[in-house]
Amino acid sequence: MKNFVKEKRVKFNMTQDYLSDQLNVSRQTIISLEKGRYNPSINLAFKLSHLFNCTIEDLFVYEEDEELTND
Repeated sequence: MKNFVKEKRVKFNMTQDYLSDQLNVSRQTIISLEKGRYNPSINLAFKLSHLFNCTIEDLFVYEEDEELTND
């Protein structure tokens, strides 16, 4: 899943530490999320969208598996 968390965080002048504090998650969670190694829970996705004043769809883009699209 592609995401725009880092872009939004930078746009809002937030550090990873500040964002993790606001969301009650570890900084490592933010790092993994920004690198695309972690897909958030629906609760975390809602919290992020609320914090950045956008929709979940503005933050996360589902990328279908190529095998599914080639059938």
